[in-house]
Amino acid sequence: MKKVVRLWKVTFYAINIFIAILLIVTSLFSYVDIQIIPLFSFLSLIVPILFIFNFLFFIYWLVKRKKKIVWSFFALLVGYIVFGAFYKITSQEDDTLEGDDLKIMTYNAWGFNKYEWIKEPNIGDRIIEFINDNDPEILCIQEHSRIRYKQLAQYPYRSETPYTTPRSVQAIFSRYPIVSSGSLNLPGTINNIIYADIKYKTDTVRVYNVHLQSFKIVPSSKTFSEKESEKNYKRLVKTFAKQLEQVKIFEEHKNKSPHKNIVCGDLNNTQFSNVYRMLKDDLQDSFLEKGRGFGRTYNLLGFPIRIDYIFADSDFEVISHENFDVKLSDHYPVMATLRIKSDQ
Repeated sequence: MKKVVRLWKVTFYAINIFIAILLIVTSLFSYVDIQIIPLFSFLSLIVPILFIFNFLFFIYWLVKRKKKIVWSFFALLVGYIVFGAFYKITSQEDDTLEGDDLKIMTYNAWGFNKYEWIKEPNIGDRIIEFINDNDPEILCIQEHSRIRYKQLAQYPYRSETPYTTPRSVQAIFSRYPIVSSGSLNLPGTINNIIYADIKYKTDTVRVYNVHLQSFKIVPSSKTFSEKESEKNYKRLVKTFAKQLEQVKIFEEHKNKSPHKNIVCGDLNNTQFSNVYRMLKDDLQDSFLEKGRGFGRTYNLLGFPIRIDYIFADSDFEVISHENFDVKLSDHYPVMATLRIKSDQ
């Protein structure tokens, strides 16, 4: 019996060390801009789970007053330093809004439900109504439906994925004049990145609308079967590689931008990935500045994750950030209010 107990204790501690190492290594690999070991790209999707398990081990050893606590403590410390908090208990107080602050929304509208994935009436019209109610000055839509522009007549200016580009349609709507626009060439994909240079006050602001490669995995009971698991893992590996390629194309373009930059969109990846870290670079993440809670923009197997973002140059101050609990798409919309610092 003593041998069984001892074996269990050794196994328990080995599992603890293994999970701690996974979190530490995944944290460090988020700084690598190439896909060295595909497994660690996959693990970035479950970083919150690794945090939770390490926290439980930490509490267990704390109660037991054992030195074995060091592995979980170190893993949590490294994870927090690298990733920050994935759940914000409180946000900074929103600053007082001014009438000419820039309110911007990003929303993957899932084609305005034109294929009736959501079995409810008038979903597309309800999305339009939601947008109108919240009235952003700039609206970035991923998986847009071109016919909907007539219902967004309050925006006199818009830029869309060119008709000549066989891509998923993105759109940027603006109350302010769009003086130029374009679409980035992403090879071997239906995904797209567009941008619009917008005349705002005395400045020109470049707004990017990003939609990176999708995993194209619909979670179900079959997802975890042996055959499907192997197929989905290979798909994940391929998707991560494609996303890294797309981010490098984006980086090269953004680094040549002559304007203040705002980046919105659906990265199809979490804030724990090297894809996120590379794209964010030195930009501000509006959720980290003013958000609260999980910042959920998507549900993965019932777990709230954040894959839709609004980033802004340091030339902007983030005044507010809001995640909406509106189930009109497979994604949830995000809105932030920005202010150019030179205007204060």
